[in-house]
Amino acid sequence: MSDDKPDARAEKPEPVDDLVVTKHVLRSKRGELRYRARSGRIVLREEELKKDVFKGWKARAEMSVTAYELEPPDGDVTSRPITFVFNGGPGSSSIWLHMGLLGPRRVDLGDVTSPHPPPYRLVDNPETLLAVSDLVFIDPMSTGHTRAVEGGKAKTYHGFGKDVEQVTELIRLWCTREDRWMSPKYVIGESYGTVRAVAVAERLQQKHALMLNGIVLVSSVLDFGTQDFGMHRWDESCLNFLPTYTAIAHYHGKVRGRLTKLRQEAEAFSAGPYRTALAAGRRLPAKERTNVVRTLARLTGLSEEYVDRTNLRIEHWRFCTELLRDRGLTVGRIDGRFTGPAASLIAENMDADPSMDAMNGPFAAALHHYLRSELGNERDLPYEVYANAITKWSFEEFEGKPIFVADKLERVMRANPHLRVRIEYGYYDLATPYHAAEDMVAHLRVPDEAFDRIEHEYFETGHMPYLHEPSRKRELASIAAFVERS
Repeated sequence: MSDDKPDARAEKPEPVDDLVVTKHVLRSKRGELRYRARSGRIVLREEELKKDVFKGWKARAEMSVTAYELEPPDGDVTSRPITFVFNGGPGSSSIWLHMGLLGPRRVDLGDVTSPHPPPYRLVDNPETLLAVSDLVFIDPMSTGHTRAVEGGKAKTYHGFGKDVEQVTELIRLWCTREDRWMSPKYVIGESYGTVRAVAVAERLQQKHALMLNGIVLVSSVLDFGTQDFGMHRWDESCLNFLPTYTAIAHYHGKVRGRLTKLRQEAEAFSAGPYRTALAAGRRLPAKERTNVVRTLARLTGLSEEYVDRTNLRIEHWRFCTELLRDRGLTVGRIDGRFTGPAASLIAENMDADPSMDAMNGPFAAALHHYLRSELGNERDLPYEVYANAITKWSFEEFEGKPIFVADKLERVMRANPHLRVRIEYGYYDLATPYHAAEDMVAHLRVPDEAFDRIEHEYFETGHMPYLHEPSRKRELASIAAFVERS
């Protein structure tokens, strides 16, 4: 008797790449740009070995990407730069750099003092980096539309090492398939994306001998110990956060004077009397302690009584809660220019970051509309702005010590004497304070000439310089100039 039922043991079909192609025209600052956009997912595979026996090239993930390529006049892509972009988190999609800064279309959310209401606006970005470089925006595992293949475990990639492996493989695969090995190549990462950027650069170099021309670090944090309010290096974090406290307090009128002079005073105080006082601990004489309390209060806009109760050690989330308590407001951690109503006037910590409250809605609305209506990406799978599936990020490689990847930046700069690095800092950024990033650079173990290959730019904004319109235009012009120096 025949059995027409399908064999339950039959293998499931292999996943395949699924990219939607659309063509567009944009009037940019550099003239008319005709470009192709590709949005969707690319299948990533890994070699599978069991007892040293090759078992195949197995699909592991379907990676979400959006890519833009200018139509080259002569069809030669090797002379045109290509830039790979991602944000951080860990657990954030690439929505922020994509829709806020670099892509050909961007969200217009207004200004910190006059934000636009829903449903928000999507506008052309005539300053887009596409004018000088092709772009590939990458959503790491569980972010955007990226998922493990059916039957796979996403949490395998929810950690430093496997995340770096996967992003590295996507870049290698793209360069191979698109014949971009001979193109100038750049990586741009923001926040935790700066950790990913230098680790990916090192892995590309070490495993595949794929050398980059440049790395852009937006709001850099390569040494978590410089801003760790845990038990490792609390005092060092206090020193590095003070200048940012001063800048934010000045912005909100809690500290009077010229911002530049005040920041310089805060930096000098951190390097001198404040460092000495924290190192002294209980050995600090009462009179000197009183002077430190008085100076800290003046530079932070907090009361002397509050500074005294912190034992001279002001934690950043508590600073956001305390600074404008008398006005019933909290200030943003991501961007200290933003404020929001306090949930409780007696709470030790604010319940949410008002700067993220202001950004999430506009960016999410713009991205969802854009993918479906303009790029033809009609996937119903939720686009995860933040990876809700990630409940724990593994840093097993750094067990028992702060996360530190500055050594990887040192390695790629020593091995590649042509590699250039651009670092961007925001004065109102409490997620990656500028003084902590400066400290990391000051301790890099590279030849003197390597420091000439590092450029720095500062913005009177927070974590995302592009949330301030004049800063966004200046930032893009500077990144474009950086890329054009290939």
